[in-house]
Order: sequence, then structure tokens, then C-alpha cells
Amino acid sequence: MGSIKNKKILLGVTGSIAIYKACELSRALIRAGADVRVVMSSNATRFASPMLFEALTANPVSWDMFDEADDKLAHINLSAWADIFLIAPASANFIGKAAGGIADDLISSTFIATDAKVLVAPAMNNRMWANPATQANVQTLKKRGVDFVGPGSGVLACGDVDEGRLSDIEDIVFAVESALADESPIAGKRILVTAGATREFIDDVRFLSNPSTGKMGWEIAREAAVRGGDVILVSGNPALPKIHGAGRVEFTTAEELAGEVFKRFDEAEVIVMTAAVADWRPEKFVGKVKKGDMTSWNIELAPTTDILAELGRAKGDKIAVGFAVETENEIENARDKLTAKNLDLIFV
Repeated sequence: MGSIKNKKILLGVTGSIAIYKACELSRALIRAGADVRVVMSSNATRFASPMLFEALTANPVSWDMFDEADDKLAHINLSAWADIFLIAPASANFIGKAAGGIADDLISSTFIATDAKVLVAPAMNNRMWANPATQANVQTLKKRGVDFVGPGSGVLACGDVDEGRLSDIEDIVFAVESALADESPIAGKRILVTAGATREFIDDVRFLSNPSTGKMGWEIAREAAVRGGDVILVSGNPALPKIHGAGRVEFTTAEELAGEVFKRFDEAEVIVMTAAVADWRPEKFVGKVKKGDMTSWNIELAPTTDILAELGRAKGDKIAVGFAVETENEIENARDKLTAKNLDLIFV
């Protein structure tokens, strides 16, 4: 989450039942290294006290333009301070005022005054979201360069299941990172990333594997997506979180991984092979082998497909990236692998 670290994020909070998620959001942004300040609408203060956000962010919260204790130029100073103005949750009322250029309270005045990037995360009843006036206001703001994340679909406060709920915290954080990310040469590139360990089954219960969690590959895929890449993660660990804006498929064995990679090979422009792939697979028994049936167990092993070598032979002008885990002569062995597999880059 390097694109958020040390960034100044102004979190605008409007009147919505989803305000409790803004508390979680402020903490998620702070955990990612951001400096967060909060500006609230007067309606928002009916749902939550400004003191709550002061405690969460360790920064003063602004909400009343005419409070004598507040900065008289708060809307100017806050707008100049921020790297990004994130409004979450954003009510239909706020979106309407923003589209109409109305500046009758601190949060709307700050919106009008800011030169920072603006990201809006709507939250409202599905009927309010679907209303033609709301949709027209959203389109007006988009034409002016305002970005939106969500709303998502799910159970709303009224009990309906429909579109209108505030996007998940991870999706909002992702959108903030994307908005703050520097212009990247990988934007729009089709990137395939593999992650996690293969499992090669000895019988229906036991398998040979390794301790790879897939987290490094997941982080690479997520960062590529943040920077605008068209990413597909091929994962051997189903417990890894989803990545907003990235496709995903799962594999178990080395042969399944090879099948998923080669199925998408023609479309990919960059292939990053972080998956920890078994070099050998056992001849699988049918059912479960009972240890009482034998005093020793000799397992016949057969080689798996060398996915990297196949990629290197066929890659053409694609970029292929590999990883090498070595216990000795690390640099020499990695260089040999880089050449033998015809890779563009290798990490040791």
C-alpha cells in the first residue's frame, strides 16, 4: 500500500446509516500509513459524534463553518491540505449539492474549493440511487473528473437487497490507492500472476507440497491492479483475499496450473510466475493407502511440466518473470535459470 503511505487524506462524512463504516475506513487508511482528517456534514453529526472521529484519527474534526472555535477558513485550508478528498459515505443530498455547485455548509464548501483529487463512495437507498436526478448528478460529476467507487449491492437498511450500499472497505482503500498512484507504464497491460503452492496427491488424502502461502504473488497482483494493470491472479491458496478489479482462477496441482497459464498465455503481455511449483508428482493410488498394509512405502515420481521453460520458449515479445529459491550459489544458479528458461527477469 505504498501509494497511500504519508498521503494526506481528507475524509468527508455525510448523513447516512453507513457512517459506522466510515469509522472502519478511517482506521484502514491510517493502518496503510495515511494522515487522515475528517470533515462532517451537519446531518452526519446526527448519526455520530465528531469526537468519535477525533479519537479514531487523532486529528481535530471540522463540521461547522460558523463555529467560533473553528478555523474561519477551514474550507480553504482543508482543501489545500489534502492530497485527495474522499467522501464516504456520500448521500444523495451531498451528490446533488456537489453537482449543482451549492456550497452552503463546510463539507460542500470544501468540495467546491478543492484542487485535490476527489473520490466519492455513495451510500443510499436503492430507489434514491436509481432516481434519474441522482444518476444525472453522478454523470455531471464524472464529466468534471470526479471518480466514484460503488455503490455495492447487498442488504440495505430498509431490508431490500439491491444496489446502494457503501462499497467494502477494501474496495474503497483500493480506489484511493489507484487514484493516488503515479502514472505507470503497466497501466492497461494484461498481466498474469501465479501464486501459492501446488499439491501433488499421493492418494486421496495425502499430498506433497511446500510452505508457500501465495502472499507475495497476491501483493504483486494487487499492486499491478492498483497501478492500472489488467490483472488475472492464478492462485493455489483459496484463502487469499479478493483483489478489486482483478480476475482470479484457482489451481491445485502443477498440471492444473500449467493448464490455466497456457489457456491465458496468448492474451497476457506480462507473466509473473511466483507460484511454488512441484518438480515431481507421485503416481497416485486409488482411495486411501492404509499404513497397516505395508511396512515401507516407495513412491514412484514423475516429472511435472516445466512451466517456466515452456513459457520462455514461446514467449516472443512477452515479458516473463521468474523466481528462484536457492540454498547455495544463489546468484550463479539464478543467472543460469534466467538464461536457460529465457526469462526477462528473475528474483532470488
